[in-house]
Amino acid sequence: MVDGTEKTSPDGRGRRRQGELETQVLSALGRAPGPVTAAWVQEQLGGDLAYTTVITILTRLYAKRAVTRTRAGRSFEWTPVADGAGLVAMRMRKLLDTQEDRDAVLSSFVSSLSSHDEELLRSLLTEADDPER
Repeated sequence: MVDGTEKTSPDGRGRRRQGELETQVLSALGRAPGPVTAAWVQEQLGGDLAYTTVITILTRLYAKRAVTRTRAGRSFEWTPVADGAGLVAMRMRKLLDTQEDRDAVLSSFVSSLSSHDEELLRSLLTEADDPER
């Protein structure tokens, strides 16, 4: 562990995919009975993950506004704001915000969707336009 993240997947077969730890931490927080400590999160993830790694991931999620924290003695208790899907959506929005030609990016994205995804997106946009539907 050089940069605060474990270098192997939980099954020991290689590097984790980008964002995998964040998703696992958010999933654990989503199952929590309320605000929880980093030690609780570490325990939920199987305990093989270093405590400092859990703190690093929670701090990164806090910087991304995917979790909130409240002081609990000398530590913090953590609460999710977004789930795994919400975190991916935040990443997509952040990337989109960096582009000069948002129209071109969105057009390219939509044209690359499968027919199922396109129908789902159309349905979601229709619902957003007509909340009574």
